[in-house]
Amino acid sequence: MNLIKLWHDFLAFFIPGILGYGGGPSSIPLVENEVVGHYHWMDVPEFSKVLALGNALPGPIATKMAGYIGYVVAGVPGLVVGLIASVVPSLILMIVLGNLLYRYKDSPKIKRLTVLIRPIIAVLLGVMAYSFFKDAYESAGWLQPLAIAVVSFVLLEKLKIHPAFVVVAALGYGAIFMAS
Repeated sequence: MNLIKLWHDFLAFFIPGILGYGGGPSSIPLVENEVVGHYHWMDVPEFSKVLALGNALPGPIATKMAGYIGYVVAGVPGLVVGLIASVVPSLILMIVLGNLLYRYKDSPKIKRLTVLIRPIIAVLLGVMAYSFFKDAYESAGWLQPLAIAVVSFVLLEKLKIHPAFVVVAALGYGAIFMAS
């Protein structure tokens, strides 16, 4: 068992868990930075597939991604370490900061902090989405991703189809027609 690899697996999910204010969606760009940019365990297309699969399954996205990526990196021990690393930051923050945040939840400073952090999360998610769209454009052109986006919009907004069905349909289309 490679302890250095397990340590890196731990850090790759612990650091985004500590810094990812707002839960799983806000930590996804941070996880991508660690997994793709820092450790080079995956490239952007692989990471986007893991993200799509994680979003299609029920439950918290951060733990699903940590478990899968940890397994890819270091097998079952990596899966366990990844899961622990993704859960420990929330556990620590709940224990240490729970009472403090509850006590000051109505504080104008805390509310202002939350308002100021939201645009940063939106920008991080936007940058990540741009890199996914750029990769999709390079591998499949612009027509298929645009068609999936338009059809998804119509199904969700106009026909009021449940999002789970739209996600499964998009995954199925991608697996059949866009797999490389």
